[in-house]
Amino acid sequence: MRFLARLFLNGLALLVAAYFVPGLSLASPAAALLAGAALGIVNAIVRPVLLVLTLPFTLLTLGLFIFVVNALCLGLAAAIVPGFAIASFTAAFFGALIVSIVSWILNGVFIADHERQEPPR
Repeated sequence: MRFLARLFLNGLALLVAAYFVPGLSLASPAAALLAGAALGIVNAIVRPVLLVLTLPFTLLTLGLFIFVVNALCLGLAAAIVPGFAIASFTAAFFGALIVSIVSWILNGVFIADHERQEPPR
């Protein structure tokens, strides 16, 4: 159930990003849900590899290169999902930034408190 909630929240975050960022387009809400699922898979599999490979750049830029990695992951998700298109790297960069912020806020509001509590000691 939690997986479906996060999938829906990621799709909603992508819809918000597509509304605010020119160059980011979604054909339908179904494409947003599919893009949310693809983004979740890319973030689970590809992003850790990219973070390890770009660690020197990330350290050199004091962590700011992670925004570029997030934009690359969003671009990869757009390449996989039909109905989800990104026009430029700038659109992917700002879209990834908005998706991260909106997803963080939505997960903080809608995910149950008992899932965030510390385990018993």
